[in-house]
Amino acid sequence: MSALTVDPASANGRDWDDLVRIWEETDAPEGCKVEIIEGIITVSPPPSPLHNDIADEVQRALYGVIPRDWGVYQTQAVTLPTRAGMFIPDLLVAPKGAVREAPLAIQASDAELVVEITSRNNANHDRIVKLQAYATAAVPLYLLVDRWHSGRPTATLYGEPENGLYRVLDAVEFDRELHLPAPFDLTLDTGTFPTG
Repeated sequence: MSALTVDPASANGRDWDDLVRIWEETDAPEGCKVEIIEGIITVSPPPSPLHNDIADEVQRALYGVIPRDWGVYQTQAVTLPTRAGMFIPDLLVAPKGAVREAPLAIQASDAELVVEITSRNNANHDRIVKLQAYATAAVPLYLLVDRWHSGRPTATLYGEPENGLYRVLDAVEFDRELHLPAPFDLTLDTGTFPTG
């Protein structure tokens, strides 16, 4: 099958609907992540055990601070048609109502927090493409856990989206604490994140 690409400028029209249909019909191996990134359907292998361990650490911490009517999701798709994107964040915090009402994917703008944990082969998607897309969608907080950052693994919290850009709220090397502001008011100990 050849790839169908969509120009983000025309992503709200029929081309976007065709791309989403193909995304829905893509038969990928169990555990693989199928996303639309800049108008291209991509398939990523299942995450590593260390990747999953980091997701678990963050998810456990979030459950202690989120309201009962919000959920933490690991396989929920978010749509960003103006960026020709359909992402499946490693973790997503969103109101349960938005998720329950979504037939397929929620609008990225419904998210309260998105967490992406880099993998060696697609780290730049998380560092560049998704960073820009989530900022454009005005997702309030984006946490990038970058095990593959040059030099040393880091966690960077982006927030205050304005005009499609984020401000860096905090950036720490693993083994330090990172604070998520209200409505979370949560301090994450990145020392619990495996670095192997």
